[in-house]
Amino acid sequence: MARTIKRLPMLPAERALKVISGRWKAVILYHLFDGPCRLSALKARMPGITQKVLIDQLREMEEHGLVSREIFAEIPARVEYSATPLGLSLEPILLALCQWGQHHADELDERAQLADCIIRPRQVAEAPAN
Repeated sequence: MARTIKRLPMLPAERALKVISGRWKAVILYHLFDGPCRLSALKARMPGITQKVLIDQLREMEEHGLVSREIFAEIPARVEYSATPLGLSLEPILLALCQWGQHHADELDERAQLADCIIRPRQVAEAPAN
């Protein structure tokens, strides 16, 4: 794994927030939980993000080990982004944030204004019985 350029905080909670903070990082990861995705497909799923910001956020998450980039030897070159095992480990955290966001909206009578937030917890494959 590449060494991170920016020094991260030493307090674990602050470190976690630093790595996933940003307007788009959680949304990008949300879309990558379903599997590898090309840049154009990610951009299409997030019409409010500019391509520059999307690329910058992907690079930061790649630097922090949350996302991997695979370049295929094709003409024209094809690039796919996917969540790494470390990135996938954030899935239950994003699920909890989604649920809390829904609870918050309920408390403020704003639930009808929310977009769907569907995160399916990943099923861990069971080891075969001997």
